[in-house]
This record gives sequence, C-alpha cells and structure tokens, in this order.
Amino acid sequence: MSITFNGEETGNHQDVLREEINTNTDPLYRDEIPSVNLNNEETLERNQFPVTNNPMKINHRLVDVSTSSKGSVTVMNIMNDIEGNLGPILDYAEEPLLPLYKACASLENIIDDLSTYIKMALDETPEKPFDELTIDESAAIRLYTLEWKKPYESLYTVLNRTLKEQSREKLRPYFKYLKLLLTALVKLPCIPPLSVWRGVTKNLSTQFPPGTTVVWWGFSSCTTEMTVLENNMYLGNTGSRTLFSVEAINARTIRNHSHFVNEDEVLLLPGTQMIVQSQFSPASDLYIIHLKQVRPEQILLEPPFEGAYVYPKIQRQWYRKKRFAIPIGFLFTLIIGGIIIGSVLGTRPKIHTAASVCTHPFQAPTTYATGNNPQAAALGHFMTNNELVVAVVNSGDNALLLLSVNADGTLQNPRSYPIGYRPSSSVAADFNNDNKLDFAVSHYGDDTIRIILGNGNGIFQNSINYVAGNRPVSLVAKDFNNDNKIDLVVANYGTRTVSIMFNKGNGMFQYPVDYPIGIYPSSLVVNDFNNDNKLDLAISNYDDGNVIILFGEENGTFGIPINYPVNGSTSSTVCGDFNNDNQPDLVVTSANYNIISVLLGNKNGTFQPYINSATDKIPFSIIAGHFNNDTNLDVAVVNTYDNSTSVLLGIGNGSFQTPTTYIVGYLPVSVILGDFNDDTKLDLVVSNSGVNTISVLLGIGDGNLQAAINYTIGNMPTSMVSGYFNNDTKLDVVVTDDFDRIFHILLGNGKEIFQFPLNYTVGESPSSVVLDNFNNNNKMDAVVTNNLDDTITVLLDNENGIFHTRMDYSVGKAPCSVICDDFNNDNKRDLVVVNYGNNSISVLFNDGNGSFPIIMNYMVGSWPYSVIAFDFNNDTKLDLAVVSFGSFTVSILLGQTNGTFQTPINYVVGDFPYALTTGDFNNDMKPDLAVANRGENTVSILLNNGDATFQISVNYPTGNSPYSITSADFNNDTKIDLAVANFGDNTISILLGMENGVFQTPLFYQTGSGPYFIISGDLNNDKKPDMIVTNQKSGDLNEHETVEIQSEIYLNEP
Repeated sequence: MSITFNGEETGNHQDVLREEINTNTDPLYRDEIPSVNLNNEETLERNQFPVTNNPMKINHRLVDVSTSSKGSVTVMNIMNDIEGNLGPILDYAEEPLLPLYKACASLENIIDDLSTYIKMALDETPEKPFDELTIDESAAIRLYTLEWKKPYESLYTVLNRTLKEQSREKLRPYFKYLKLLLTALVKLPCIPPLSVWRGVTKNLSTQFPPGTTVVWWGFSSCTTEMTVLENNMYLGNTGSRTLFSVEAINARTIRNHSHFVNEDEVLLLPGTQMIVQSQFSPASDLYIIHLKQVRPEQILLEPPFEGAYVYPKIQRQWYRKKRFAIPIGFLFTLIIGGIIIGSVLGTRPKIHTAASVCTHPFQAPTTYATGNNPQAAALGHFMTNNELVVAVVNSGDNALLLLSVNADGTLQNPRSYPIGYRPSSSVAADFNNDNKLDFAVSHYGDDTIRIILGNGNGIFQNSINYVAGNRPVSLVAKDFNNDNKIDLVVANYGTRTVSIMFNKGNGMFQYPVDYPIGIYPSSLVVNDFNNDNKLDLAISNYDDGNVIILFGEENGTFGIPINYPVNGSTSSTVCGDFNNDNQPDLVVTSANYNIISVLLGNKNGTFQPYINSATDKIPFSIIAGHFNNDTNLDVAVVNTYDNSTSVLLGIGNGSFQTPTTYIVGYLPVSVILGDFNDDTKLDLVVSNSGVNTISVLLGIGDGNLQAAINYTIGNMPTSMVSGYFNNDTKLDVVVTDDFDRIFHILLGNGKEIFQFPLNYTVGESPSSVVLDNFNNNNKMDAVVTNNLDDTITVLLDNENGIFHTRMDYSVGKAPCSVICDDFNNDNKRDLVVVNYGNNSISVLFNDGNGSFPIIMNYMVGSWPYSVIAFDFNNDTKLDLAVVSFGSFTVSILLGQTNGTFQTPINYVVGDFPYALTTGDFNNDMKPDLAVANRGENTVSILLNNGDATFQISVNYPTGNSPYSITSADFNNDTKIDLAVANFGDNTISILLGMENGVFQTPLFYQTGSGPYFIISGDLNNDKKPDMIVTNQKSGDLNEHETVEIQSEIYLNEP
C-alpha cells in the first residue's frame, strides 16, 4: 500500500532511513497494491534495508516523520492547518510571469545554494515539456521536487512552512516563484475525482473528529496507491501512524515534471479544504482518517491568472479569452458531455404528429438524478421489442448507466456492469448481427474501446476491449464499407486522429486505421454530404475552431480532409437539413463565443460560409428535432455555464429564432431526445454533471414541457443511450458511470417518467456480497459485508425483482468476506463471515425466512481474509478453511452435525496468504488445498491425509504478488492444474499438475494492468476450461472501491 505525505522535509529523515526494520505486516484492505521499489534499488529482502547517502534518490516529501526538529511535520504543524485562522493566499497573481531564474531572485538569501538547484531543474527539463508547459513552468515544478543535500533545507520545506505562517507578509518574497509554479500546476489536468493518500508517523485521530473542517495550507504530496505502507522506507509497520484518505477533486499529477520520474506523485494545492468523514483503526497504532475535499465558500487560493481554474468545475467566464491554454483534462470533462451519437439517434422510431405550431415549446424541465458528473448521452433500442433506452456516461464513477423508458417514460431499476476508466462516449448498434442491440463505449482514461454484446433480455455479456488512439472522446457506428456489418469511427482527442474499426461480423473488430485531422477533435457526425451514396464524416476540432470533412470511399477509406473554419472552440456538432433543400447541413456549438454556427451544405459536399446564432453561456451539446411540428428543423442546446437548455426554433432557411431557455440542473453537459412516454411527442433528457442528475423535459404536444422529475444514478454518469432491453415495449436506459467504472441498466416500468434507479443503502464501506435464495421464495437475495460498521446487511427480494426488506446483523470487527451454504443440514442457506479486524469468523444460521437469529463466533489466525467450505474429512459435514494474512496460516475448522465447528487446526503456509482453492491434486480422492502467498510470490500445496489433517505445505513459485487462484484440468491430462493471477507483474501463472501432487515450473501469460481475480470455466462450449481475469488499475481504496476493472478471456487451445 502506498501513501504520501505533506510536502515538508524533516530534519532526521536520513536517520530513519538508515534503520533496519521488519517488513510491514499491517495490510489495510484486501485490494492493496504490492510494495514497489521507489528508489531504483534492488528488491529488498524481508529484514534488510538499503543504506544510502544520496538524498537526491529519496523523495522525502513522501513521509512526514513526527519530530520536534525544524521543518518536520509535528502535531502542531498539522493542527495549524485545522485550527489556525490563516488568511487566503492572495496578491501573488499580480506578479509578472518571469523565467525561473528571475522568479527565484528574491529567494537567494532565504534558500541555501538555490542557483545550483535552479540550474539542475532547468537541465533536467526537456526542450518540449509535457502538457504544453513552457520550459520555465515545467522546471518550476521540478525545482519544487528537488531534495537539497544535508544540512540545507529544500525549497519545498521552507515554502510549505512559510505557507503555514500566520503572517502572509512572510510569503511575499515567494510571490514571483508562486506565480510561476501555480501557473504551471493549474495548466495540468485535474485527475478524476478519487481518493489519494497521505500520512504521518503520529496518532492524530483525536484531533480529527468526524465533522471537523480541515484546511491544508501547504502543498500536499499524495499518491493514488498505498504501496508505501509496505515499504519500510516510508511509514513502516511499528509505532503510531495516521493515514489520511482524501477524496480529492482537484489534485494534479506531477510525474512528468518531477525529479522523481518513477513516482506517481500527486499534489494538492494550498488552501485545500476538507471535512472529516470518519475514522477507522484496522490495527494497533494504525489510524485511518477519511477526508472529503469540498469547494470553499470563500477564496482560499487566488487563481494565478485570469481564466485559470483551481477546481475542475466552471467558476467564471474563463472562456472569454482564448489566449490562455485550456487544460486538456478539464476540457475533456466538458467536451465528452457534448457528444451526441447520431447513429444511435437514428434507431428511434419516426414520429409523425399533426399539431399546431407554438412559439414557446417547453415548460420547466423534469430533472432526474444520475451518478457523478454525467457527461454524454445517446439513445438506442436494445431489446427486440423496439423499447427505447437512454444511456448516460458518468465521468465520475466510470460507468454506463442504462435507463429503460416505459410507455409513459418511467424507468426500471438498473443493472450494473463493469467497464473501463473514464468512459467518454457510447453508441448502440447490432454489432454481431443477432438482431439484439449492443454497446460500444470509448474510454478517455485508458485509451480503449469496449464492445458489450447484448443478449436481448436486458442482460449484457463481458466486454471485449480494443486499443484506440489517445483519449478517445466520440464514437459513431455505421456500415462504412458496405459489407452489411456495423463499423466504428472514433475521434481521438489526444492523438488528433480519427480511427475507423471495421467489423468482422461477429462483434469482433479489426485493428483501427487512423486518419490525422486537426487539434483536439471533439465531436463526430456521419452523413452522405456529396450525394455519392458513400458515408462521409464531419469532425469538429476544439482548438482549431474548424470543421473537417472526410469524404468516404466505397471500401470504407476516406479522402483528404477539407477544412471549414467557424468561430471559436467547437465542442459539439449536429447534422440535419436546416434550410429544407434536401441537403445535409451542419450546426456547430462554439463554447467560448456563446454561439452556434450553421454551415449549409451544397449538393457537391461543399459548405457555405457559416451563419451564427446566439445562445446562452457555454453551449456544449446540441441536438436537432422537430419540437413545434412546423416541418422546420429546430435545435436544442445545452448551456453549461447557465445551467440551462435553449431551444432555437428553425425558420426554414438555415437561421433560427431567438432562443427560449429552460433551467435544468447544475452544469448540464449533454442532451438527447426521444419519445420517452409513448405519447408520440418529442421529449428531452439532459445530463447535469454538477449534481449527478438527469433532467427530463416531457413534451405536452404543442412543444411545451412538463415540470422536472429528478433521479440519482451512480456516482458520475457520463453518457446515456436508450433502447429496448427486456422485451416489454417500455423504453430502458443505459448509463455509464465513470467513478464506479460500471454501466447501469434502468428498465422502464410503465408508470412514471423514470423509475428511480435501483440503489440500496447498506452499511459503511461494503466489502463483499453473496447472492442466494435465503427465504425459500425462489428469488435471489443478497448479503453484503460492511467493513467499517462491523455488520452485514441482508436484502430480501420480493416478487418483482426488487429488494424490499433490509436487515442488519452485527458480526465481528471489519468483516471482509462472506460465503453461504447449509452448514447444519436443515436445507436453509447459512452464512460464514470473515472478520478481518478481530481475527474471527461468524457463523449465522438461517431460520428459513431470511432471518439469521443465531450467530456463533470462532477465533482463527491473525487477519483472516478468505474462506472456503468443503467436506475435508469425508464425514458428509461441511468444514471450513480460512487463510489468515497476518499469521501466515490456514485454519481448518471441522464441521459438526448441528452446524457448529471444532477448534481450528492451524497450518503454516507462505508469507501473507491471500486466497485459496481446493482440488484433488494427487488423485487420492481427497480434497487438497492450494494457497496463494502474496508476500513471497508462491503457492503452498497442502495435501489432505483423509482425516482433515494436512501434510506440511510445499511451496511453488508464481509471479509477483499472487492475488487470486483457481484450479482445473487445463491441459486435459486428468490432473488438476492451478492458475494464479499475479498482481505485481501483470501475469497469470499456470502450474501444471502431476499425478503425485507435484507441480511443474509455471508458465506465464501476460495480462492487463493489475490482475486481481481469476476464474475458470468453459466459455466456448469446447469442453475445455478457459479463464477470465479481471485487471485492476490503480484505484481508490477508501470507504468504497473505485477501481478499474477489465475482463480478459483466455480460451483453451483446441
């Protein structure tokens, strides 16, 4: 687990690093990341520690050692952040932006040997720094990260101490450097909202009661991982330690501009305000404090220049002056919300109504809550019954949320499916020609396209992943090469290309073919612009302020790009016939000029000079439709800054009337249209990224809309698609959720506009779940372990598939895992819960109606983590095997007739056992055990003697940090083999078994980043076991997991 600390240097760090300490045995959660060598030293043996005399190799900002020496982070320093009445950091922004040497001139008499380190920072800075920073800007960050040789104090040490002084006048000599440093930092993209980690070697729990408001005035160095906790260079495993888990909203990663290029250091800016959410002590002398960053009501840190943003949300009219570079990360958050998938909209039913023309077509909107930061939306028919579904992509929780729309616009409860990191756009089409609607989702965060095939009943298969260009933001799906297979075109914001991916016909795609276009493509539309019966593309480029036309060829290739300039920075494009000449025209939003630009099309595919129409502030998404039934095409525009949607009624000649504005939710970013309540009247759905809602504006029939209804979905919805998923003729919705990295399906119920999504409150920090029929009604129920409040939650299903009964039961401390089976032979499903915090398991007996009135506890090894149930001694009674992470043991608890268990028998295995499986490894008809040992990169084999005693374990090597294990006969030789997921080196190990319980040298297969879980099964019906591996990239291990999940399928060779 890694953790970083406040950006200060302590006087005695070198002494701490020279100590020899034991390997940390204090894991906090099951999803830890293995320890890494941050200093490019050799991998450490268990009780060894490198001695170094070179302070430049060690990033002292990563540790706060509590001492009384000057410059250290003492309790008083920390409390100054909490209780000190410090004023805001102002006036430095008035300073001129100077080269690094001049910016630091006033510090020469304050910082020792400063010129030497300025030269070092400039020498290390490349001629073309990352993130479009200047050399001096990048070097200013690098200078901050440099470690001064002892006995001198580093720049960051003195700067951070001065930032915490009561008198702001003492900060004035730093103003010019702060101007350069903060100018550079605010140009870096904010990382997505997630938890970062920081700590100190002191118990500060009493100073951070829940509800306390905290302001950290210094630059705070943090990390997104917790591996440093396992590295004795840092927090170590003894003594009092406090770990801060911060839900950050505006952190910047500085690795590309740091002296420590191998460390993923994240900076929180001065004036970071937070509220203490909770505390947790998973081990002696270790305290975890959960902080949630909030936007302060008053300015604590003045932005370094006009138009700069400190937080990722829009604060003022930064878009007025284009001379400032808009950070890519923040720009993406807004742009992807403006993507409207034209091909998906083409799947909605045509609406033919005769109604009177009205001049004010919409009333106040209906608003629905979604997840965190909904960014983009699309429509589609996912079921076989023409049911329309809205899909919303949530940037904040990495998920696709499906909202199924009923006959009157209501939605059913969502199902959730894992997707990738930062989904940006989605499109719906039938990719495998089975007449069932599928999904394609682009992921800005991991540069992938995921294909998710639908089964036609509202259920989706595991995703198939493809590498796209850098930062894909927009998708369209059409048959570009006339082979009756739906292809994909992707706009890649980072690599400034569009990629076409040809469909093989079975839902699989060929490698992408790239076409270079302008700077930062933000939106795609497709049409036949030159009347040659071949599909063409129109791409809006945000930074170039233009639209690029690519004419299609019969084989799916595209010609030379043709450039049409428009005003300002283009973010979204829609295609339609706006002057009634039967030629496709374009309308483009220009966010920084508050206008839309109309380009009327000619028959030969050229376009006339643009015509501008005014909108409200920051038009970021646009859609076209007949809102007032007058045969002239109208547009609806989402205005992000004004929290509104504008409807501009078409005149019929390519121009529009004065917009009519409707207030929606906070920071709306995308809009879709459709008939959501089956009344043949067009409605609108707007996603609101600032309040995680969607607003539904239902058409009354004359173009007006009803009042809004709000729904909360997920944590950060980013795009929507609608369609028919479950054959009930009611429109459903899919929403991608960026923060949780899943997509949700909401099925329509035919009663209201949208049924509230299926969200159920359980305990604090739910850690695992098991599904079974606990009340004998043939319905699937759920049991969830709640790690932070020491309970389990039982949710019983009723007749309509919705959980309606919740019961909580107290168990041991920090429950982390649960299994179910019939342990007392009464044909009722009982529970066994593993309690990580007090070294026990709890057995809960079912009374048959889903209640668990009897609970029995058993002590096992230190920090138990995983459990399996099996009859190990062949007496027809279920026994238990529990791995204990802290004591390096497996505990066997033999079952008795009444469901009780005997005193555990412990067997020593390898270091830090993490997972286990069972199988007959030596063909003696007795179940043996295999345990994955995360701490020493082995599996331990324990052969069963037949009486539930086991032989001394024999260890076999695996890859680095094995996290999960499964068993099957992978090579069809009738001997049980093992497959191990190795989190630390992104591999799986296959250990082929021999008849006597011995295993061969492992075979290795490369996986994605951070393989965490592995299962086996026959996926392609060839009677050979295949494997599925989930891959976790760095995630938020706080009170709820926010990790990237990828699924990889390994098919057994024929």
